[in-house]
Amino acid sequence: MTNLCAERIDSGRRRGRGAAVNPAGRFERLRAEPVDDGWEIEQEPAPLRTEVTVERSRSVLVRNTSPDLPFDRSLNPYRGCEHGCTYCYARPSHALLGLSPGLDFETRLVAKPDAPGLLEAALRKPGYRAAPIAIGTNTDPYQPIEKKWRIMRGVLEVLRDYRHPVMITTKGSLVTRDLDILGL
Repeated sequence: MTNLCAERIDSGRRRGRGAAVNPAGRFERLRAEPVDDGWEIEQEPAPLRTEVTVERSRSVLVRNTSPDLPFDRSLNPYRGCEHGCTYCYARPSHALLGLSPGLDFETRLVAKPDAPGLLEAALRKPGYRAAPIAIGTNTDPYQPIEKKWRIMRGVLEVLRDYRHPVMITTKGSLVTRDLDILGL
């Protein structure tokens, strides 16, 4: 039987990261296990770097019908989160991508640069009825990569142009960059 708990990653290598392990996703059929092959190479392991891949979606609004949530639609401009909070409830969602909810969640991120355009297309559809859109329900829209990608800012510009209500959940201070759009 395979050990479901991955080996702890050296603290020097994962500096600034929340997770100490990178277990395989729960939907994966195969798992890798470290094996001592006798080739001991004395070298400092490279620090973990953030990798960002692009997702080309057909839509960006996600609907829900849960009576437990105060909103019926949400939007997440990213998958995964560099903040790396160990308590984050969104970590298991990375397993749906074939990635680990451990360090992969913090280091292998997915950006949705088409989000502003897809949002505008959704708002223009005949029959669309405005209701608050919750942003940041699965990953933080103001995580560090937003500084470069600026997807959240583009989403807010669309919402401003349509005078559409929005709710934002974030722990990122980058939200202050968009105060001109938020009108605060």
